[in-house]
Amino acid sequence: MRILAKSDIGKAREMNQDSYYVSDLQKDDLKLYILADGMGGYKGGEVASSIAVTSSKNYIVNNFKKTKKDRESILKLIKDAVEFANMVVYEKSKEDQELQDMGTTLDVCLIYNNKVFIGHVGDSRVYRIRKNIIRRLTTDHSYVEKLVKEGTITKEEAYNHPKKNMLMKALGCSSFVEPDTICKGFLKDDILLMCSDGLTNMLRENEIYNLLLNNPEKPEEALINEANNLGGYDNITTIIIDNIDIGEETKER
Repeated sequence: MRILAKSDIGKAREMNQDSYYVSDLQKDDLKLYILADGMGGYKGGEVASSIAVTSSKNYIVNNFKKTKKDRESILKLIKDAVEFANMVVYEKSKEDQELQDMGTTLDVCLIYNNKVFIGHVGDSRVYRIRKNIIRRLTTDHSYVEKLVKEGTITKEEAYNHPKKNMLMKALGCSSFVEPDTICKGFLKDDILLMCSDGLTNMLRENEIYNLLLNNPEKPEEALINEANNLGGYDNITTIIIDNIDIGEETKER
């Protein structure tokens, strides 16, 4: 397995409000990957995303050993971790007036026994590339996604919709949040991409796929560079989890 992660401030923002965590494959028992895209005032988004990542990570690390290793139990662990992170962010926002409107997206990916267990709130995304097909595993909690689901607008119209950044659900904005929990297979040669909307607002899915596959050495840099070339209107974070044997990483896909 190969892990590639990078976060960039972009071209338009004064601060990077994205946060992420990736397990160290050499040292850590768990294969755990977390991404958060914060929002809200001066420093608010940065604080929210950082707290969300740290809180969810610590909850999973502290509770994984005593969790049963069946599908339902691990998904419940992920759900509980996201709900715990929500509570911590929400309580922090109540303590400091400057942070009262802060919130964040949160995506948690735990890889265990050839599966990826996902907790999801907001409009950051998790994709899986398998056998030359890119598939989004998460559903945006956004107003525009709701319109697409209802058939009011097309996926193409959603890309340029004036309210495409309006979230229907985010972490830390209320005392309780209901995350999506997802379990999918993660097999040899699969690739997972976790990313903030600073990437997906600039690049279509086929463009993301082509950049990933055509830049095998540093795909995370290729994605961020292209998003910046197109304007870089937001912070951009990518985590790429490539399920290859390290000895094969120079092999042409």
